[in-house]
Amino acid sequence: RTFRSYLPRSHRTYSCVHCRAHLAQHEELISKSFQGSHGRAYLFNSVVNVGCGPAEQRLLLTGLHSVADIFCQSCKTTLGWKYEQAFESSQKYKEGKFIIETSHMVKENGWD
Repeated sequence: RTFRSYLPRSHRTYSCVHCRAHLAQHEELISKSFQGSHGRAYLFNSVVNVGCGPAEQRLLLTGLHSVADIFCQSCKTTLGWKYEQAFESSQKYKEGKFIIETSHMVKENGWD
């Protein structure tokens, strides 16, 4: 398996539960109180090893957003989405951020 990016071993990381590709560092976590299409999700500032689909408008719990599905670059599993644009001013902070559903990721490296 070759990933495009490896996160430092000294950092707590989140990886794809299906293929173990690194996805994000714990320091990039913004919030744990998000809802994905299929359950709980985390909001991240930045992620690695993900591909992005085309943007589309979706009516989410917090209003209308332009989002693009993101998928694991390694195993192609859809993980969540990237917020491209928020149409309500109170939601603008999400623009450029990423949602990953908790069912698709596993914690690795020094969580105890």
